[in-house]
Amino acid sequence: MPDQAVQHRIPVEGADPLALSGVNDQNLTELGRLAGLRVFLRDDHLLLSGPLEGVERAVPVAQHMIELARRGVPVGTDDVHRLFDTARQDGGGGLERLADAGRVVVPGPKKTISAKSEGQAKYLAAIEDNDIVVGIGPAGTGKTYLAVAMAVDALFKKRVKRIILARPAVEAGENLGFLPGDLQEKIDPYLRPLYDALEDMIPHDRLRRAMESRAIEIAPLAYMRGRTLQDAFVILDEAQNATNAQMKMFLTRLGLNSKAVITGDKTQIDLPRREDSGLLEIEQVLKGIPGIAFAYMKGTDVIRHRLVKEIIKAYAAHSGHEPEAGEA
Repeated sequence: MPDQAVQHRIPVEGADPLALSGVNDQNLTELGRLAGLRVFLRDDHLLLSGPLEGVERAVPVAQHMIELARRGVPVGTDDVHRLFDTARQDGGGGLERLADAGRVVVPGPKKTISAKSEGQAKYLAAIEDNDIVVGIGPAGTGKTYLAVAMAVDALFKKRVKRIILARPAVEAGENLGFLPGDLQEKIDPYLRPLYDALEDMIPHDRLRRAMESRAIEIAPLAYMRGRTLQDAFVILDEAQNATNAQMKMFLTRLGLNSKAVITGDKTQIDLPRREDSGLLEIEQVLKGIPGIAFAYMKGTDVIRHRLVKEIIKAYAAHSGHEPEAGEA
């Protein structure tokens, strides 16, 4: 006997209708498709209509979507799909933990940045609670973006005096040596993702002033040698391409009242020899030290286009190895 059709009403007062529904109600249509329901807004309520089992699956997802819309956090169809998968995995417990996760408030157009997966929530909590955090995971899991958000939050709350962002300048299959321009112009392509994250969070004029005053500094990893970084939030991005010696150099730069976040993807090592990666070495060397935390993200934490998750899985399958911690 088929499930009896029911209708469930959820109040949406205070939620941004566009953030909740999406353009042309795409978010509601996607939720309805996943749960086998009709989902629509009427007055101050979200209505879920269809089989009881589908309604029970969709309610925690809809409630989380409403809460995000109340915070002004934009929601897309990929977010709906990810939230639905999270709820399906453990009956909504993951969504409850996600709702309790910390949020980062930044001065730019994206006022509030929230964790969009359990892995991201644990990553933010680790950064909050530890002086050194190593974030390991595949492309698209928000490792760099969330670390920059935490750094911006710390700077504008005056917990630190400056942000320092570093990347190893290692060529990923291309040779930039023949490109025109001076050294800085050749290096800038490596650093562009860090500029992009900052520009997404800080108004242009404010970012320009911060960089002119060196309150925010972006530089290749090699430029860190010989420095002591005090009162700073320091981020080493693409750390899988830092050598063992460079990683030790970076870690020993940390001064008083400083915090460091190291991010990397073990599947994208561009060094001539994989075993020279400092990211692989610190997993063994630093584990168990109080104040140092390792946060692992996986394919389910990917927040880019939904196909990125499938691409990561496909490459892992093609290479014939089981994904490690922090991979897909």
